[in-house]
Amino acid sequence: MRQNIENLKQQFDSELQAAATVADIEALKVKYLGKKGPIQDLMKALRDVPAEERPATGKVINDLKEHIAKLIDEVHQRLIQQEESNRLAHENIDITLPGRSRYPGRKHIINQVLDEVIDILVAMGFSVQYGPDIDTDYYNFEALNFAPDHPARDMQDTFYLSSNMLLRTHTSNIQARIMESTRLPIRIIAPGRAYRNETITARSHVFFHQVEAFYVDTGVTFADLQATMTDFLSKLFNTQVETRFRPSYFPFVEPGMEVDLRCWKCQGIGCPLCKHTGWLEIAGAGMIHPEVLKNGDIDPEVYSGFAWGMGVERLVMLKHGINDIRKFTENDLRFLGQFAGT
Repeated sequence: MRQNIENLKQQFDSELQAAATVADIEALKVKYLGKKGPIQDLMKALRDVPAEERPATGKVINDLKEHIAKLIDEVHQRLIQQEESNRLAHENIDITLPGRSRYPGRKHIINQVLDEVIDILVAMGFSVQYGPDIDTDYYNFEALNFAPDHPARDMQDTFYLSSNMLLRTHTSNIQARIMESTRLPIRIIAPGRAYRNETITARSHVFFHQVEAFYVDTGVTFADLQATMTDFLSKLFNTQVETRFRPSYFPFVEPGMEVDLRCWKCQGIGCPLCKHTGWLEIAGAGMIHPEVLKNGDIDPEVYSGFAWGMGVERLVMLKHGINDIRKFTENDLRFLGQFAGT
């Protein structure tokens, strides 16, 4: 046994001298000190040594183990330093130059504009409420007067998580909840993300940000809706904006309309961004449908209201002259860095 130990020590010393890289040393460590290495074999063979010799033999084995571990650690550190020095000597950089500055994080341009939108509407008398991103079919569709066979319920437009749960397709899913739980009059906005299973293009994405606004009281008229939207847009763009209101159908409003702003890119002449119409749609709006008021336990014979859902990305594109909605999610610092001071 003693001779085997001595032979093993000489073998290790010989292989250690031949080791020239960090990888060689790491391989030696596994070979000699690993669970299947010769040191473990010697420990297992210790049971065959006569009882009176076991303590002394065991000490010799432990001394060998410590000897191997110590030398491996020393050579390992030396080779690491040597390889690091060699790497630095061959690098084409000046390591004496100061390091690059770290830039502090800042809000994404979407959140910057969304904060501005919220501040303006709060100053106009609206309060802020937040709805769930994952909701039931009832609050997202049924309570908003969507018929069971409405195309928006189809899988091609909506991300369903189960037969009854889905990713909300608009922030309008908060309307019925607020009507059920809030005393009249109601004047709230609901900012957040919405999700639709659409083809990603320069104008649309599978997720986007929206600000829902709705106002319910006695005597609310269509003129109130138009005046509120025009005032809000003028404050957001800090100028008198050119808008266009087009009749349109939405299940949850009657009458309904779509709101367009003059295309900034072509100044109304027509371009691919505005589909050669000269206008960019930014919102759907209208007077809240009587059935939606009923679903919120509000008497439509006494109360009326308006609502709109406005796309934040479209507002940012118009405000900052951006021609592709996909840029907001590409995480290109060259693009995002342009808005550091806005």
